[in-house]
Amino acid sequence: MRLCLFGVGGKVGSVLGPALERAGHEVVDGREVGPGGCDVAIDFTRPEAVLGNAALALEARVPLVVGTTGFDTDELDRLARGAEVPCLYAPNFALGAVLMMRFAEEASRAMPRAEIVELHAETKLDAPSGTATATAARMGEGVTIHSVRLPGLVAHQEVLLGRPGETLTIRHDTTSREAFVPGVLRAVEAVRGLPHGLSVGLERIL
Repeated sequence: MRLCLFGVGGKVGSVLGPALERAGHEVVDGREVGPGGCDVAIDFTRPEAVLGNAALALEARVPLVVGTTGFDTDELDRLARGAEVPCLYAPNFALGAVLMMRFAEEASRAMPRAEIVELHAETKLDAPSGTATATAARMGEGVTIHSVRLPGLVAHQEVLLGRPGETLTIRHDTTSREAFVPGVLRAVEAVRGLPHGLSVGLERIL
């Protein structure tokens, strides 16, 4: 497929672009070339850039995969429905992170007292992270999120659950942005088959 990548020079994009090419896809720079003539567009940029990039993809009627967090998902859903184009947003494309969220949701049914600690590189702009917010939403109300931004980190999350006499910790660590590649590869193959509008979560296509 011909893929338009917004954020080709970013921390994720610089890893993702070569990986997509190794998988047999043609990758073009979203900022320099644009999405016209592409099969799927991918956005790993900044929160304030997502809707503008999405507008370009939707105008060209190109399905969109978004890995950037911290933007207005309701507005993207509205735009995508109006354009009758499918879009997929996942707060985390690491398969282990999807499992962590699923395990945390299941554990919260038996241990409803819980808190989340999410830790990311100091360059991450939004806090709390999209993954932590999505995890808390799946666990129900009252889950406190603590955010840490420090050099040396990539992306990490702990879900701590407690009840009298015991605690349970569910942790996921991303040590390299290569962890996002398999999830993005699945997304670009699947997004065109999703309904018009914005679908949320990598689990939608697993």
